[in-house]
Amino acid sequence: MKAATAPRARPLEERLLRIDPRRGGFEDHRLVELPELLRRGDLLVVNDAATLPASIHGVTAAGAPIEVRLLGRREGVWTAVLFGAGDWRLRTEDRPAPPVLPAGDGIRFGEDLGATVRTVSTLSPRLVELAFDRDGAAFWQALYRHGRPIQYSYLQAPLALWDVQTSFGARPWAVEPPSAGRPLTWGLLEALRRHGVGLARVTHAAGISSTGDAELDARLPLDERFEVPAETVAAVGRAREARGRVVAVGTTVVRALESAAAPTATLKPASGVTRLRLGPGYTPRVVDGLLTGLHEPDTSHFALLGAFAPMPLLRAAHGHAEDQGYLCHEFGDSCLLLAGP
Repeated sequence: MKAATAPRARPLEERLLRIDPRRGGFEDHRLVELPELLRRGDLLVVNDAATLPASIHGVTAAGAPIEVRLLGRREGVWTAVLFGAGDWRLRTEDRPAPPVLPAGDGIRFGEDLGATVRTVSTLSPRLVELAFDRDGAAFWQALYRHGRPIQYSYLQAPLALWDVQTSFGARPWAVEPPSAGRPLTWGLLEALRRHGVGLARVTHAAGISSTGDAELDARLPLDERFEVPAETVAAVGRAREARGRVVAVGTTVVRALESAAAPTATLKPASGVTRLRLGPGYTPRVVDGLLTGLHEPDTSHFALLGAFAPMPLLRAAHGHAEDQGYLCHEFGDSCLLLAGP
């Protein structure tokens, strides 16, 4: 399947593949038809995390070029993946490995920002914890000055930070865009509301898609921060009372809601770090359907969809989408995995 190579100017014209796990079939639509594919009483839950400029180029103390891709922050320390020379124009798997940096080594990103390696993961020498040399407003100003959005080689030009934001992005938690929500314009959200579909939110720190290390990639998604507010729990309760369905916009929303319902299957307000891995064999307890992007069958994202539909159906739907010219990845077309009435 061909990748979308740039942000899309007319999201409502983008294609939407409806996959019905109950019937074992699929059909072609446009995103603008989403209100007709949902029903009164359903609840659409979005991820309101804004996207950080999480790619920062610098040099090691020995003068070697290095790229740091941030993964998330806990207690003032950032987890990050290291890349060697080059940039997004090279395929991730073709990038040279970064220099091995032991704990205590430093990285400079400019006169106003530096970091020290605190720890090196046993999973991969590319996975490290970094302590930056400034905090608070000074750190955020330097990050937004030096950082750029994480992007990949199928794109045709450098991305601006606004290219990777949703219409409703709020807190800057995500290191890659929660892209399932990207095409949801305010006009479409209003049309859903008029149709009787409820709207709610979670915040989830959408993580990295590729690390350049096959062994580390096999462990994706890594631990990610989430928050499910009380008003969303109440909205899910109202949808259940109305016999509506809970439809997650993106797998990050699924991970947040399902984690907030663990271990009793009762959804409660929650915040923390989720280690939940979706895929075949996992039965969602809160989420009934999923609006998401299209990805290749050999990707970790595609494997996550196995929690909502059998893999043979997903592969058949992917083959159909490829034949029909759908586009994949973060600026591509969408699919809706949702059983019919």
